[in-house]
Amino acid sequence: MAEADQAERTGKVSTNNDARRTDRLRDVMDKHGWPDARLVGADGASAAWLIAQHADHDVAFQRRALGLMCVAVAAGAADATELAYLEDRVAVNSGRPQIYGTQFGGCEDGRPVPRPIADEAGVHERRAKVGLQPLDGYLAQFQDACDE
Repeated sequence: MAEADQAERTGKVSTNNDARRTDRLRDVMDKHGWPDARLVGADGASAAWLIAQHADHDVAFQRRALGLMCVAVAAGAADATELAYLEDRVAVNSGRPQIYGTQFGGCEDGRPVPRPIADEAGVHERRAKVGLQPLDGYLAQFQDACDE
């Protein structure tokens, strides 16, 4: 499912099956809770996160996944950096400022900028705490989109 998700995002295929993948992950969550590394291995857990991350069509589902993933991270069975991305995605999809600055907001004056961040002064410390690179380095990855 993760390979299909990425193929759709990179344009290798023109379909969008986010809803089907979301439904499948929902079934797994109904039976097992969050599919963490103990249940499905590290790759499977990352794939589950990716599917939840891209379930923008169902923010209620994303919120549920976020809650379950929080428990898994606290137990050491899920990745805190992935959780940070999902936290930001849910915030943005709910009309709130993000916490970690993981959601790209576009380009201003030829430079990449994140979507609004709550307590922007503390973002660097929060990013470091969960293992994310500094915000400036992360945003630099989007420079090509701003150069076009």
